[in-house]
Parts: sequence; structure tokens; C-alpha cells
Amino acid sequence: MSTATLTTGRPARKRRSARPRALNASASLGLGVGLLWFSLLVLIPLSAVVVEASGGGWGTYTSALTNSQTVNALQLTVGVAVLTTLINMVMGTVIAWVLVRDKFWGKRVLDLVIDIPFAMPTIVAGLVLLALYGSQGPIGVEFENTRKAVFLAIAFVTLPFIVRTVQPVLEEMETDVEDAAASLGATRFTILRRVVLPTLVPAIFAGAALSFARGISEYGSLVLLSGNLPNRTEVTSYRMASLLEGGNRPAAAALATIMLLVALLAIIVLDVTQRRLARRG
Repeated sequence: MSTATLTTGRPARKRRSARPRALNASASLGLGVGLLWFSLLVLIPLSAVVVEASGGGWGTYTSALTNSQTVNALQLTVGVAVLTTLINMVMGTVIAWVLVRDKFWGKRVLDLVIDIPFAMPTIVAGLVLLALYGSQGPIGVEFENTRKAVFLAIAFVTLPFIVRTVQPVLEEMETDVEDAAASLGATRFTILRRVVLPTLVPAIFAGAALSFARGISEYGSLVLLSGNLPNRTEVTSYRMASLLEGGNRPAAAALATIMLLVALLAIIVLDVTQRRLARRG
């Protein structure tokens, strides 16, 4: 009988080899097909945009970042996307919690309605928002052609991302740990902070990354609602379309590259923040 068996009373488990297994023929084929498809859809188009922008040298980027209309569009787009992402992180988590943990009349209807921004064409979403929040709408507010319209449209199309990433995690969570913490005298706030949120943090931040990326790229719902007024309500997507229509493809590609870097930076910041929060647990 081995030493491990004598000391623990249980048979020793075999240690798994630390070496990763070599890919077999079918796995190699699958990896190659996957990388080829990913390259055709993502890597090659992204490389083409960067090459197009770099054709004019650093002057292309300098002119893009010194143009007041482009800078204003960048500031508006990124600022509103950050704001809506922060709000969605809270409200999306609350909605997901209600859909999973609470029972009420019309719950299934609400669960279906959450997906409407996913399924609805963005131009239709803009028309719906204009009919409700425009000067001719029943509410009596005049949001069209203002920055409020930009916020409203981006918030509308990005809310489901947080809900749909947090909801499955909540559904898989067992309530035994929460019940045990409550039986030991923990308050609801303590349970939420020490038990629930550490489990939800990765899903919340994953949804936040999707929400931000969707927000900075929104176009269709803003065409009718915001008016895309230069230096006021114009967003980067519409600015790029204007540059392309004017025949200035290098400037449009440079702006697209800048937005790619902004999205990458946001993903890195969210990932680092999520990891630090997970360590503090």
C-alpha cells in the first residue's frame, strides 16, 4: 500500500500530465479551418484598413486628430458609449436579477421584449424612438437633433448585452451559499457584495465590453433621431461615411483605425478591472 494511501486512507490520484497533448489530424484540420475563416472575416479586413490608413503616413492620423469636426465626433461617441455602458452595467444586472430571481405577471413577455433591440433593424429603432421622443411624440419632449438623442439611441441598442450575459450565470448559480451566509447572520448587502457579485463580475464586464463596442459603432438608429449635425450630434460612424462619400478614404480608414484602438483599449481596461475585482473577491 502506498504512502499516500496510508496517510489519507484514500487511494492516491494520478497526477495529470502538465504537457499539453499534441493535436491529432482532425483537431489540426478543425484549427486550420477555424483560423482560415477567422482570417477571412476579421484579420485580413482589419489589416486592409490599417494598410489603407498608413498609406498616407502619420500625416493622415495627424490630420484626423487635429480636425475639429472629427475630434468632436470622437469625443461625443466615446463619451456617450462610456456613460451608457456604466448605466447598463447597473440596470442590465438589475433586470437580469429580476428575470431570474423574481416571479411576476408578464415575466415571459419582458424576457422576450429584452431581445427586441437585437432583432429590430436599427433604422426602425430610430424611427420608433423618434415617434416617441420627438417633438411630435405623445410625451411632448424634443430629443431629436440633440445629444440626448445620441444617448437614448445608444442606450436602446446596447442594453440587452448586459442582460443576456448576466442572466445565464444567475440561472446557474445555486442559492445554497447565499442561504448559508444568511443563516450565519450576513446582511443582504453583505451577501450581494461577498457572494453574488464576485460570481457575476466576469459576466458583467464581458457584457460591458460588448455594450461599449456596439455603442461606438452605432449608426442606423442615429440617422433619424440625432440629425448627425456636425460638431453637435455627429458620431464617428457617420463621420466616416461622410469622409468616404467625399472620396477621402485614407482619412476614413485612419478614423476607423483610431476607433479600433479605442475599442481594444476599452477591452483591456475592462479585463484588468475585472481581474482585480475577482482577486479582491
